[in-house]
Amino acid sequence: MALFLTEQDIKSLLTMPMAIEAVETVMAEVARGEAVNMPRERVRSRSTTQHLLQGQVPSHQAIGYKVYTVSKGVVRFLLHVYDAGDGRLNGILEARLLGMMRTGAASGVATKYLATRHASVLGVFGSGRQAVGQIEAVCQVRPIKEVKVFSRNKDKLATFCHEMSARFGVTVRAAASAEETVRDSDIITTITSSDTPLFEGAWLKPGAHINAAGANALSRREIDETALERCSLIVTDSRAVAEKECGDLLPLLEKGKLGWGQISELGDVIIGRAPARAADDQITCYESHGLAVQDLIVGARLLALARAGGIGVELPISI
Repeated sequence: MALFLTEQDIKSLLTMPMAIEAVETVMAEVARGEAVNMPRERVRSRSTTQHLLQGQVPSHQAIGYKVYTVSKGVVRFLLHVYDAGDGRLNGILEARLLGMMRTGAASGVATKYLATRHASVLGVFGSGRQAVGQIEAVCQVRPIKEVKVFSRNKDKLATFCHEMSARFGVTVRAAASAEETVRDSDIITTITSSDTPLFEGAWLKPGAHINAAGANALSRREIDETALERCSLIVTDSRAVAEKECGDLLPLLEKGKLGWGQISELGDVIIGRAPARAADDQITCYESHGLAVQDLIVGARLLALARAGGIGVELPISI
């Protein structure tokens, strides 16, 4: 029978190393044409927006979708995983934590291939729940010693930095300004809902890598034109998704200063079809939007672990 996994179940099973390995695996599968991802679709009413992500991961015999609604500031996530062989429902998972972890994991994978190996200083824009996964994932793949965080909510920021320092065993401190966040940082992560660029591209040091993880709508922008023009490599999770959602890239594309042929997909970088970082002074950028296949591979693995461990609730669904 199908399983239902709660947020608490997922918290007991999912680790960041597991999420990073799963995301790297499925992005390579997408590049080889083995996994299928469909761009996000949205339906809007006056008070609620529904987001739908669909995909298929044959290596895990998984097909399914994640749906989430946003209404009056509340977001509700559910992931549905079906057996790709017989179409039966394998499980439904609450996906708030899962989504945060796989979003962070995608930045971790990108950092692995695009940041300098000795990167030790991370600058982060945003101190919400998504920032937790971003910090954890980057710390997993690079020897991070210091994290500088910039956020509009100063009271919340102090608490966030204290909690992250204790949780990850690195120095996490509040940055006084956007410029301080970027200056001398080896990696810059943006995870906000901003509609204007968060920093000036001129502040980037040679060799910096950017994980831009918040601009998943054409109305949003976190990275300015100068930063992107300085990049030797611009990589995204999916060009098909980026065409519909990437507000960061839109201005340069519309002005003809950037073409889709200059933008690689992360899966192609992983399998060696597209270049990774080649020199320590290159500036690189990863534009992350979040893919259904990332959710599905993590969900399929969690369901297998849950069944083996007797975790979850069986649903009265027999069809």
